[in-house]
Amino acid sequence: MQYVILTSTIIITVMTMTYKRIRDLREDSDLNQEDIAQYLHMKQNSYSSYETGRRTIPAEILGQLADYYETSVDYLMGRTDEKQPYPKPPYRRK
Repeated sequence: MQYVILTSTIIITVMTMTYKRIRDLREDSDLNQEDIAQYLHMKQNSYSSYETGRRTIPAEILGQLADYYETSVDYLMGRTDEKQPYPKPPYRRK
């Protein structure tokens, strides 16, 4: 039973970190929620629900946000404090 509580605490901490980081990145870029919502092709209130934690952020949206802010999904999720994105693999021709 303690393991389940610990797991829930970790999940809540990671999710809270995600919401805080996407808000901080947006504010550091002097953008409002409407700006990011337009980039993600959604309404402002939908994006707001991600920032406030009322809705879980889908992986696809996390990826788009990481690309927009030039960081990694791991940074957004609080799995690392390194803002720099991972290097992109070189393009290979077949």
